Amino acid sequence: MPSIILASASPRRAVLLEQIGLAFSVQPADVDETPKNGEPPEQYVQRLAMDKALAVSASAPDCLVLGSDTTVVLDGRILGKPADANGARAMLGRLSGATHQVMTAVALARNGRSQCRLVITEVCFRELSAAEIDAYIATGEPMDKAGGYGIQGLGGIFINELRGSYSSVVGLPLQETAALLEDAGYPVWKNWPSSLESSGS
Repeated sequence: MPSIILASASPRRAVLLEQIGLAFSVQPADVDETPKNGEPPEQYVQRLAMDKALAVSASAPDCLVLGSDTTVVLDGRILGKPADANGARAMLGRLSGATHQVMTAVALARNGRSQCRLVITEVCFRELSAAEIDAYIATGEPMDKAGGYGIQGLGGIFINELRGSYSSVVGLPLQETAALLEDAGYPVWKNWPSSLESSGS
């Protein structure tokens, strides 16, 4: 079977791939993540996921390369990673009491070809107090995450409803990732170890 490469430095995506039993190596992609003028968020995340996968695949054409990108969208506008504490405070203030979308695209590239799938999940925040926003920012958790929060971390207490894929909000939609790998002839479930022992009967 071909080797799998994760074209991302995200520890959260690595943990998700480990969760479904995959063996893989990590080779972060170096791509420009600046949105193009007038580019819709849906196109933006899919373009970046494919760019990441293809960039790494160029030097490892026989491998299965997974690229992914996640963005938080509120009222049609992309919320990237906060530049500083003030930026995080502003983002969390906008998300407070509102419903936003988390868009994650995952792409699989091999031999210069790629396929991509997009998952859109609605996330509802409860009302946040200024004190807890400041306390959250002080932990440092918001600073490297799109939208300024992490659902799998301390920020999970802010969410009162989620409609869609939890793993996609974390950073990698597992069902779609497994489907891409199966389409490429690499069924994830075939690599699962069995704990069943033959009884000999």
